[in-house]
Amino acid sequence: MPVLTAGAGLHETLALLTSQLRPDANHKEDMVFLKDVFSERSLGYLMKIHEKLRQYERQSPTPVLHSASSLAEDVAEELQSGPMSTEEKELLHLLTSPHLKAVLSVHDTVAQKNFDPVLPPLPDDFEDELEEESVKIVRLVKNKEPLGATIRRDDATGAVIVARIMRGGAADRSGLVHVGDELREVNGVSVIHKRPDEISQLLSQSQGSITLKIIPAIKEEDRLKESKVYVRALFDYIPLEDKATPCQEAGLPFKRGDILQIVTQDDPTWWQAKRVGDSNLRAGLVPSKQVNFLNKFKHIFFFWLIIESASVSGFKTGLRRSFRLSRKDRQGSSGEGSDPGDPDYLTYEEVTRYQQRPHERPRLVVLIGSLGARINELKQRVIISKFLFCVPTDTTRPKKPHEKEGVEYHFVTKQQFDADALNNKFIEHGEYKENQYGTSIEAIRSVQAKNKMCIVDVQPEALKRLRTAEFKPYVIFVKPRVPESRRRRSAATSPGGGEHDLQEMRQSAIQIDQQYGHLVDRVLIKEDSASACAELRGILERLERESFWVPVSWVRT
Repeated sequence: MPVLTAGAGLHETLALLTSQLRPDANHKEDMVFLKDVFSERSLGYLMKIHEKLRQYERQSPTPVLHSASSLAEDVAEELQSGPMSTEEKELLHLLTSPHLKAVLSVHDTVAQKNFDPVLPPLPDDFEDELEEESVKIVRLVKNKEPLGATIRRDDATGAVIVARIMRGGAADRSGLVHVGDELREVNGVSVIHKRPDEISQLLSQSQGSITLKIIPAIKEEDRLKESKVYVRALFDYIPLEDKATPCQEAGLPFKRGDILQIVTQDDPTWWQAKRVGDSNLRAGLVPSKQVNFLNKFKHIFFFWLIIESASVSGFKTGLRRSFRLSRKDRQGSSGEGSDPGDPDYLTYEEVTRYQQRPHERPRLVVLIGSLGARINELKQRVIISKFLFCVPTDTTRPKKPHEKEGVEYHFVTKQQFDADALNNKFIEHGEYKENQYGTSIEAIRSVQAKNKMCIVDVQPEALKRLRTAEFKPYVIFVKPRVPESRRRRSAATSPGGGEHDLQEMRQSAIQIDQQYGHLVDRVLIKEDSASACAELRGILERLERESFWVPVSWVRT
């Protein structure tokens, strides 16, 4: 059996240990696991680095000087005191460069072994206080980040109590501050008679080391595991503009469409959350569904009245400009989807990651568009360039000679159309030039039954019928870009009329975004047909291979 010498290093020991591992019938899996771990190349490199550092440490190295920065400044000052040669000018340029100054500053810090901030000494009366009551002195080191805790004044006793600990913040990482702790002092300053806002300001202004005098809660809360609840925000939130938040600095700003991980819902009114993809480890406060519910309801109700009073024809283009949608469809009396006007819906929507599995029906692709988007033309171009299926429209008009049944239209009798409309078989339907047109929900099902990707363009109102677990729609909002130069040119060539059309396009996009934007997965800004077609093709390709956030109800069985 090989024997290690006295000077053998760790990596040699590791290699010898690996060679001695033998398969064992009772521990075969454990042996294989250990062998794989010990044979990992990166572990061998770490062992070699460790040995080199130990060898260097045994030499007891000492820095040549501890103040290289000061010496560089003295040399630079000396060079500037008289005429300089070319070499001296170059040296002065090097010594005054910010990069070299930073390197010398780091050298001095390492040479002086000054790695941590100097903590203040314990108070003289610390032992006496410990005898009077259970006092805990907590010393934390934080940078410019908030402490990550909010406070409140106890109504009965007047004590300053830690109300919540923000997950991932400085207080949470320390594990020394808990909900219910009574705060007495901050850096030696008593907070007993201070207002909560004064205490918050004192905490936020403290940099480096911060010393807290705390009376621990009778029972410290258990550290809970982080929640795995994810939601899509359906509104914008700016904490600095919210006077109702218990701590504006602790608030988490977000925009509509952001995915939030709800860390804890212990407080029924203020949840703690993190933005998915955000590098900040500290959670922030977000309003729960209960916060300002009445104010939100009033705002949504007022907005709903404005939208309902707007002309429906302002949303339509081409053939759809003259559609008269049935009121029954607009109300969605029998649809499964969520009602966009529901005030409870306009807060958060619980979501999860979803990826289409092999042999699973592809997701329905839904296009909605504002005035000028010409989404039907865009749809047709994408269908030609990619193996997609468009849902034929049911119509009562006569078939033209060049048309084929079931390609773009299903030609039906007026009696059949009226019966289907009465039985609520259309996603949407309307009238154009005394002929009826409608998009059948069964036509979509027939395409998806063949496991083919299906794409439809509908009015935004139809989303109520389509947003179901059956279709799992991916909604794309197409709106045209109107550059400033185009606006001026249109106004110049057609004063009044051109600008009026552009204003209608902008207003149409704004209204759709305000009323239905929370149901949209992707906004496609249409610069021109070619670039919009290419972008849409890219979206469709990613739908087949990538995962996306969808409502939890779509994947739960």
